[in-house]
Amino acid sequence: MNAKKLFLAQSDTTVGFLSQSPKKLSDAKKRDPNQPFLICVDSYKKLKKLTRVPKTHKKLIRRVEKKSFLYLNKRAIRVVKEPHHSSFLKKFDFLYSTSANINKKKFDLDYAKSSAEIIVEDSRAFYESNSSQIFKLGKKKIHKLR
Repeated sequence: MNAKKLFLAQSDTTVGFLSQSPKKLSDAKKRDPNQPFLICVDSYKKLKKLTRVPKTHKKLIRRVEKKSFLYLNKRAIRVVKEPHHSSFLKKFDFLYSTSANINKKKFDLDYAKSSAEIIVEDSRAFYESNSSQIFKLGKKKIHKLR
């Protein structure tokens, strides 16, 4: 599969656009292209390729689900454990992820399907839910951002 395509898929949290092209995600959401995106990976091995996890937070990061962390290198990354979404992510090193709606607007399935180049639908179908919480990691402390 071409990772530069714009995918529509049910993530572990909500319906989302995924791609390795931040420009395609920005265009689909109609938002500022300089605003960074969340990165999703399926394993800790891939997480370690993208950032260094502070030693004091390693145990926490291995145990949590549906939580994203902003690391010291300014990358927001989530390790997905949910089996359906994780099996899709296994095909890629990483994918940028965002909710499948226009920036600051409500979710519209018709818009999401018309914007995506590839629609990935599994047995769960598509449903809107809460996005993941985001925490900023310091060397010692953690701050909740969302």
